[in-house]
Amino acid sequence: MHCPFCRHPDSRVVDSRTTDDGTSIRRRRQCPDCSRRFTTVETASLMVIKRSGVTEPFSRTKVISGVRKACQGRPVTEDALAQLGQRVEEAVRATGSAELTTHDVGLAILGPLQELDVVAYLRFASVYKAFDTLEDFEAAIADLRDTRPHSEECECGASGAAAGQAAAPVPAPASAAD
Repeated sequence: MHCPFCRHPDSRVVDSRTTDDGTSIRRRRQCPDCSRRFTTVETASLMVIKRSGVTEPFSRTKVISGVRKACQGRPVTEDALAQLGQRVEEAVRATGSAELTTHDVGLAILGPLQELDVVAYLRFASVYKAFDTLEDFEAAIADLRDTRPHSEECECGASGAAAGQAAAPVPAPASAAD
């Protein structure tokens, strides 16, 4: 690390501390030449390889922005979106890989988004998984129904044939002979 004051090519670390969120390290350094002190912040780089082959740094803001579009009109708060963004970043960093594909990032988004809001999940999944037909949506909804606990399926206490009860008999139309 070059000294920002005298441009000496070396420096000595005087103190190191992790930041509040634990994603970076703050180092206090001293130049052996001019003895002035300066601070550096180090973070592990995480790169995302896009479909086009272009590589760019991972952006939590970009994840939140994409999910925000899927949550439009849904009862999802900005705090919930921020927490989702943090969970996604933690998940992709936990892979230990320095480079990820956009596909990997999308997979990391789907789980937390499904827990947050199923409608937003379907919206995001329809773009991410490139749904082409109505059957694609039906299959995704069937998967959601299979994975969600029964108590969440209908908060109103499902009734009728949908809840497995016999449907009430429908009276036959009156005939002219009556």
